[in-house]
Amino acid sequence: MVNLGGFSINLGKIGMGTARKDDKQVNGAFYHVHWYKYPLTYWLNIITSAGCLEGGDMDIAYLSEIDPTWVDSSLTTILNPEAILFANPIAQGACAADALASAFHMPLDVLFWCGGSHGSLYPFNGQVSNESSPLQSSVLVSERMAFKLHRQGQIMESIGKDKAVCYEYPSPIIPKERWRYQMVNMYPDSGQCHPLGRSVMRWEAGKNPPNSRKNYGYLMWRKRNCVFL
Repeated sequence: MVNLGGFSINLGKIGMGTARKDDKQVNGAFYHVHWYKYPLTYWLNIITSAGCLEGGDMDIAYLSEIDPTWVDSSLTTILNPEAILFANPIAQGACAADALASAFHMPLDVLFWCGGSHGSLYPFNGQVSNESSPLQSSVLVSERMAFKLHRQGQIMESIGKDKAVCYEYPSPIIPKERWRYQMVNMYPDSGQCHPLGRSVMRWEAGKNPPNSRKNYGYLMWRKRNCVFL
């Protein structure tokens, strides 16, 4: 549990994250993700309208180790059957536009299958087929987990649409423009947060030492619409 002081929970025999290289010189990696409920704005009392806050305490919201779909691409298709539509050079080539948009402003919600400079948001598992940077891979699987939790109805949306402006409702497609990520572990980056898909090259220098165990932590920020006063 990287963001909880590094203690361990015995979950039995599970697969561990690793990197590999074969004779084709293509790097691959696998990562598990722990998702925490962390209502920071509520704790800091930045917003005074009680109806606009998501209260509660810090808690473990999701552990990928106990989710069989996170390690099996075949089972993952149950959650994202549409992934087959984007597993082609044309769809993946369109992600270049998303990478440029996230580099200079915001990612493109219309290209919902793209993770900008990080890779593809499909499938919803921990497999990274071509790892150019451990930090890039760890951000990518965090973004995939956010998408996965949207798809499973565990994260709701609040974009103002008619009377729904004051209510949360399911959103099976992640609204990428409303999310930001910020590194907090191993080396806290308190000065900035980044849109989904923005290249890690801007901030990764000095944050991936040779003796790293590739255990990283990110604070995921999400914009929420609310008019309750």
